[in-house]
Amino acid sequence: MFSKIEKSPILTLALVTVLFLLYGYATSLPKITDFIIFCIFVIGFDLLYGHMGQLSFGHMLYLGAGAYGCGMFAYHVYPDPFLSILVGVLLGAALAALLGTVVVKTSAAAFALLNLALNEVGAYLALSPLHEWTGGEDGLSLFFESYGWVDFNDSTFRFYFCLGALLLVILVVTAFVRSPYGILLKSIKENETRVKFLGYNTFVYKYVTFIISGAIVGFAGALTSVNLAYCNTSLIAPTRNVEVIFAALMGGAGTVLGAVVGGTAFMTISNYLASYIVRWEMFLGVALLAFAFWFRKGIWGYARKL
Repeated sequence: MFSKIEKSPILTLALVTVLFLLYGYATSLPKITDFIIFCIFVIGFDLLYGHMGQLSFGHMLYLGAGAYGCGMFAYHVYPDPFLSILVGVLLGAALAALLGTVVVKTSAAAFALLNLALNEVGAYLALSPLHEWTGGEDGLSLFFESYGWVDFNDSTFRFYFCLGALLLVILVVTAFVRSPYGILLKSIKENETRVKFLGYNTFVYKYVTFIISGAIVGFAGALTSVNLAYCNTSLIAPTRNVEVIFAALMGGAGTVLGAVVGGTAFMTISNYLASYIVRWEMFLGVALLAFAFWFRKGIWGYARKL
Protein backbone atom coordinates (compact mmCIF):
# COMPACT_ATOMS: atom_id res chain seq x y z
CA MET A 1 0.00 0.00 0.00
CA PHE A 2 2.72 2.48 0.98
CA SER A 3 4.73 1.76 -2.17
CA LYS A 4 1.62 2.49 -4.28
CA ILE A 5 1.18 5.80 -2.49
CA GLU A 6 4.79 6.74 -3.21
CA LYS A 7 4.46 5.92 -6.92
CA SER A 8 1.34 8.07 -7.33
CA PRO A 9 1.84 11.87 -7.09
CA ILE A 10 -1.87 12.39 -6.40
CA LEU A 11 -1.92 9.87 -3.53
CA THR A 12 1.32 11.34 -2.17
CA LEU A 13 -0.05 14.88 -2.09
CA ALA A 14 -3.37 13.66 -0.66
CA LEU A 15 -1.60 11.77 2.13
CA VAL A 16 0.57 14.75 3.09
CA THR A 17 -2.39 17.14 2.96
CA VAL A 18 -4.60 14.96 5.16
CA LEU A 19 -1.73 14.32 7.58
CA PHE A 20 -1.04 17.99 8.22
CA LEU A 21 -4.70 19.06 8.20
CA LEU A 22 -5.53 16.52 10.89
CA TYR A 23 -2.36 17.32 12.78
CA GLY A 24 -2.88 21.07 12.50
CA TYR A 25 -6.45 21.18 13.72
CA ALA A 26 -5.73 18.64 16.48
CA THR A 27 -3.02 20.87 17.97
CA SER A 28 -2.31 24.41 16.77
CA LEU A 29 -1.77 25.79 13.27
CA PRO A 30 1.30 27.97 14.09
CA LYS A 31 3.14 24.97 15.56
CA ILE A 32 2.29 22.67 12.67
CA THR A 33 3.37 25.39 10.24
CA ASP A 34 6.83 25.05 11.80
CA PHE A 35 6.62 21.31 11.14
CA ILE A 36 5.75 21.90 7.48
CA ILE A 37 8.64 24.33 6.95
CA PHE A 38 11.06 21.93 8.61
CA CYS A 39 9.93 19.19 6.21
CA ILE A 40 10.86 21.45 3.28
CA PHE A 41 14.27 21.89 4.90
CA VAL A 42 14.70 18.11 5.21
CA ILE A 43 13.71 17.55 1.57
CA GLY A 44 16.34 20.05 0.43
CA PHE A 45 18.99 18.47 2.64
CA ASP A 46 18.09 14.92 1.59
CA LEU A 47 18.57 15.85 -2.05
CA LEU A 48 22.27 15.88 -1.23
CA TYR A 49 22.43 13.17 1.41
CA GLY A 50 19.88 10.65 0.22
CA HIS A 51 20.09 11.09 -3.55
CA MET A 52 23.67 12.29 -4.15
CA GLY A 53 25.30 10.49 -1.24
CA GLN A 54 27.04 13.50 0.33
CA LEU A 55 26.54 14.34 4.00
CA SER A 56 26.64 18.05 4.86
CA PHE A 57 27.28 19.25 8.41
CA GLY A 58 26.62 22.87 7.45
CA HIS A 59 23.27 23.16 5.69
CA MET A 60 22.02 25.58 8.33
CA LEU A 61 24.08 28.14 6.41
CA TYR A 62 21.63 28.06 3.51
CA LEU A 63 18.61 28.05 5.81
CA GLY A 64 20.07 31.16 7.47
CA ALA A 65 20.80 32.72 4.09
CA GLY A 66 17.18 32.31 3.07
CA ALA A 67 15.92 33.59 6.44
CA TYR A 68 18.18 36.63 6.47
CA GLY A 69 17.68 37.35 2.77
CA CYS A 70 13.92 37.46 3.33
CA GLY A 71 14.20 39.32 6.64
CA MET A 72 16.69 41.97 5.56
CA PHE A 73 14.76 42.74 2.38
CA ALA A 74 11.52 43.14 4.34
CA TYR A 75 13.20 45.18 7.08
CA HIS A 76 15.53 47.43 5.06
CA VAL A 77 13.92 47.60 1.60
CA TYR A 78 10.21 46.83 1.34
CA PRO A 79 7.97 44.49 3.40
CA ASP A 80 6.39 42.68 0.46
CA PRO A 81 6.13 38.99 1.51
CA PHE A 82 6.48 37.50 -1.97
CA LEU A 83 9.47 39.60 -2.98
CA SER A 84 11.07 38.88 0.39
CA ILE A 85 10.61 35.12 -0.05
CA LEU A 86 12.01 35.35 -3.58
CA VAL A 87 15.10 37.19 -2.32
CA GLY A 88 15.60 34.50 0.33
CA VAL A 89 15.42 31.71 -2.27
CA LEU A 90 17.79 33.54 -4.62
CA LEU A 91 20.27 34.24 -1.84
CA GLY A 92 20.28 30.59 -0.77
CA ALA A 93 20.84 29.49 -4.39
CA ALA A 94 23.48 32.17 -5.05
CA LEU A 95 25.43 31.25 -1.92
CA ALA A 96 25.29 27.56 -2.87
CA ALA A 97 26.47 28.44 -6.40
CA LEU A 98 29.38 30.46 -5.03
CA LEU A 99 30.55 28.00 -2.39
CA GLY A 100 29.69 24.94 -4.44
CA THR A 101 32.55 25.62 -6.85
CA VAL A 102 34.87 24.54 -4.04
CA VAL A 103 32.67 22.33 -1.84
CA VAL A 104 31.44 20.00 -4.60
CA LYS A 105 35.02 19.12 -5.56
CA THR A 106 35.39 17.38 -2.19
CA SER A 107 33.66 14.28 -0.87
CA ALA A 108 33.06 12.20 2.26
CA ALA A 109 34.49 13.74 5.46
CA ALA A 110 36.03 16.70 3.62
CA PHE A 111 32.63 17.62 2.15
CA ALA A 112 30.89 17.37 5.53
CA LEU A 113 33.51 19.33 7.48
CA LEU A 114 34.04 22.02 4.84
CA ASN A 115 30.31 22.76 4.92
CA LEU A 116 30.48 22.95 8.71
CA ALA A 117 33.43 25.38 8.55
CA LEU A 118 31.58 27.62 6.09
CA ASN A 119 28.52 27.50 8.34
CA GLU A 120 30.66 28.73 11.25
CA VAL A 121 31.94 31.60 9.12
CA GLY A 122 28.42 32.55 8.04
CA ALA A 123 27.16 32.50 11.63
CA TYR A 124 30.03 34.76 12.71
CA LEU A 125 29.37 37.23 9.90
CA ALA A 126 25.68 37.44 10.80
CA LEU A 127 26.49 37.89 14.49
CA SER A 128 29.22 40.54 14.35
CA PRO A 129 30.55 42.15 11.13
CA LEU A 130 27.09 42.43 9.50
CA HIS A 131 25.16 43.17 12.70
CA GLU A 132 23.90 46.52 11.35
CA TRP A 133 22.05 44.61 8.65
CA THR A 134 21.23 41.39 10.51
CA GLY A 135 20.48 42.84 13.94
CA GLY A 136 23.22 40.71 15.54
CA GLU A 137 22.10 38.85 18.66
CA ASP A 138 18.84 40.81 18.80
CA GLY A 139 17.80 39.80 15.29
CA LEU A 140 15.16 41.55 13.19
CA SER A 141 11.48 41.96 14.03
CA LEU A 142 9.58 41.81 10.76
CA PHE A 143 6.33 43.09 9.35
CA PHE A 144 4.83 42.09 6.00
CA GLU A 145 2.27 43.89 3.87
CA SER A 146 -1.12 42.28 3.42
CA TYR A 147 -3.18 42.32 0.22
CA GLY A 148 -6.80 41.62 1.07
CA TRP A 149 -7.17 37.94 1.95
CA VAL A 150 -3.45 37.44 1.31
CA ASP A 151 -2.44 38.21 4.87
CA PHE A 152 0.73 36.67 6.27
CA ASN A 153 -0.14 38.10 9.67
CA ASP A 154 -2.95 35.53 9.86
CA SER A 155 -1.80 32.14 11.18
CA THR A 156 -4.43 30.25 9.18
CA PHE A 157 -3.30 31.81 5.90
CA ARG A 158 0.35 31.07 6.73
CA PHE A 159 -0.53 27.45 7.43
CA TYR A 160 -2.26 26.92 4.09
CA PHE A 161 0.39 28.89 2.20
CA CYS A 162 3.21 26.81 3.70
CA LEU A 163 1.26 23.59 3.14
CA GLY A 164 0.85 24.55 -0.52
CA ALA A 165 4.58 25.34 -0.68
CA LEU A 166 5.41 21.89 0.73
CA LEU A 167 3.16 20.16 -1.81
CA LEU A 168 4.81 22.14 -4.62
CA VAL A 169 8.30 21.20 -3.39
CA ILE A 170 7.26 17.54 -3.17
CA LEU A 171 5.97 17.60 -6.76
CA VAL A 172 9.07 19.34 -8.14
CA VAL A 173 11.61 17.19 -6.26
CA THR A 174 9.74 13.95 -7.05
CA ALA A 175 9.75 14.81 -10.76
CA PHE A 176 13.42 15.76 -10.48
CA VAL A 177 14.61 12.53 -8.85
CA ARG A 178 12.53 10.35 -11.19
CA SER A 179 13.83 12.06 -14.31
CA PRO A 180 16.88 10.79 -16.26
CA TYR A 181 18.88 13.44 -14.39
CA GLY A 182 17.81 12.00 -11.05
CA ILE A 183 18.63 8.47 -12.16
CA LEU A 184 22.10 9.61 -13.19
CA LEU A 185 22.48 11.31 -9.81
CA LYS A 186 21.76 8.01 -8.07
CA SER A 187 24.29 6.34 -10.36
CA ILE A 188 26.89 8.86 -9.23
CA LYS A 189 26.03 8.00 -5.64
CA GLU A 190 26.52 4.29 -6.31
CA ASN A 191 29.68 4.47 -8.44
CA GLU A 192 30.94 7.85 -9.60
CA THR A 193 34.03 6.36 -11.27
CA ARG A 194 31.91 4.24 -13.58
CA VAL A 195 29.71 7.22 -14.49
CA LYS A 196 32.83 9.23 -15.38
CA PHE A 197 34.01 6.32 -17.51
CA LEU A 198 30.75 6.53 -19.46
CA GLY A 199 31.65 10.10 -20.41
CA TYR A 200 29.55 12.17 -18.01
CA ASN A 201 30.89 15.26 -16.26
CA THR A 202 29.85 14.33 -12.73
CA PHE A 203 30.99 17.66 -11.28
CA VAL A 204 28.32 19.53 -13.27
CA TYR A 205 25.54 17.23 -12.06
CA LYS A 206 26.65 17.46 -8.44
CA TYR A 207 27.12 21.22 -8.68
CA VAL A 208 23.64 21.82 -10.11
CA THR A 209 22.13 19.56 -7.45
CA PHE A 210 23.99 21.48 -4.75
CA ILE A 211 22.49 24.74 -6.04
CA ILE A 212 18.97 23.27 -6.17
CA SER A 213 19.40 22.00 -2.61
CA GLY A 214 20.55 25.46 -1.49
CA ALA A 215 17.52 27.07 -3.15
CA ILE A 216 15.05 24.68 -1.47
CA VAL A 217 16.67 25.11 1.93
CA GLY A 218 16.76 28.89 1.37
CA PHE A 219 13.03 28.70 0.61
CA ALA A 220 12.49 26.98 3.97
CA GLY A 221 14.52 29.72 5.66
CA ALA A 222 12.50 32.47 4.01
CA LEU A 223 9.23 30.81 5.08
CA THR A 224 10.60 30.58 8.62
CA SER A 225 11.18 34.34 8.73
CA VAL A 226 7.67 34.95 7.38
CA ASN A 227 6.08 32.51 9.81
CA LEU A 228 7.89 33.86 12.87
CA ALA A 229 7.95 37.50 11.70
CA TYR A 230 11.45 37.41 13.14
CA CYS A 231 14.93 36.16 12.30
CA ASN A 232 18.09 35.88 14.36
CA THR A 233 21.30 33.89 14.55
CA SER A 234 19.53 30.74 15.79
CA LEU A 235 18.44 30.21 12.18
CA ILE A 236 22.06 29.89 11.05
CA ALA A 237 23.55 28.23 14.16
CA PRO A 238 25.93 25.36 13.21
CA THR A 239 24.91 23.37 16.31
CA ARG A 240 21.43 22.85 14.85
CA ASN A 241 22.67 20.86 11.83
CA VAL A 242 22.14 17.67 13.80
CA GLU A 243 18.37 18.25 13.65
CA VAL A 244 18.03 17.87 9.90
CA ILE A 245 20.51 14.97 9.80
CA PHE A 246 18.54 13.13 12.47
CA ALA A 247 15.25 13.78 10.66
CA ALA A 248 16.61 12.42 7.36
CA LEU A 249 17.88 9.27 9.07
CA MET A 250 14.65 8.79 11.00
CA GLY A 251 12.36 9.07 7.98
CA GLY A 252 14.53 7.21 5.50
CA ALA A 253 17.14 8.89 3.34
CA GLY A 254 16.66 8.90 -0.42
CA THR A 255 12.87 9.24 -0.54
CA VAL A 256 10.81 12.43 -0.63
CA LEU A 257 8.07 11.01 1.59
CA GLY A 258 10.74 9.70 3.94
CA ALA A 259 11.94 13.28 4.39
CA VAL A 260 8.40 14.40 5.23
CA VAL A 261 7.86 11.52 7.67
CA GLY A 262 11.24 12.07 9.30
CA GLY A 263 10.75 15.81 9.62
CA THR A 264 7.32 15.37 11.16
CA ALA A 265 8.52 12.64 13.53
CA PHE A 266 11.52 14.66 14.71
CA MET A 267 9.48 17.82 15.31
CA THR A 268 6.85 15.81 17.16
CA ILE A 269 9.45 14.28 19.47
CA SER A 270 11.35 17.52 20.08
CA ASN A 271 8.18 19.54 20.70
CA TYR A 272 6.07 17.14 22.75
CA LEU A 273 8.46 14.67 24.38
CA ALA A 274 10.04 17.48 26.42
CA SER A 275 6.70 17.90 28.22
CA TYR A 276 6.94 14.37 29.64
CA ILE A 277 10.66 13.54 29.81
CA VAL A 278 13.14 15.99 31.31
CA ARG A 279 16.18 14.50 29.55
CA TRP A 280 14.40 14.01 26.25
CA GLU A 281 17.64 14.51 24.30
CA MET A 282 18.84 11.16 25.67
CA PHE A 283 15.81 9.52 24.05
CA LEU A 284 16.78 11.08 20.73
CA GLY A 285 20.33 9.78 21.11
CA VAL A 286 19.14 6.23 21.77
CA ALA A 287 16.71 6.47 18.84
CA LEU A 288 19.51 7.66 16.55
CA LEU A 289 21.63 4.64 17.52
CA ALA A 290 18.68 2.36 16.81
CA PHE A 291 18.12 3.85 13.35
CA ALA A 292 21.85 3.82 12.56
CA PHE A 293 22.38 0.15 13.47
CA TRP A 294 19.05 -1.67 13.09
CA PHE A 295 16.61 0.48 11.07
CA ARG A 296 18.81 2.00 8.40
CA LYS A 297 15.95 2.43 5.94
CA GLY A 298 14.06 4.64 8.39
CA ILE A 299 10.36 4.74 9.19
CA TRP A 300 9.17 5.17 5.61
CA GLY A 301 11.62 2.63 4.25
CA TYR A 302 10.20 -0.09 6.47
CA ALA A 303 6.61 1.07 5.92
CA ARG A 304 7.06 0.56 2.18
CA LYS A 305 7.82 -3.12 2.79
CA LEU A 306 4.30 -3.57 4.12
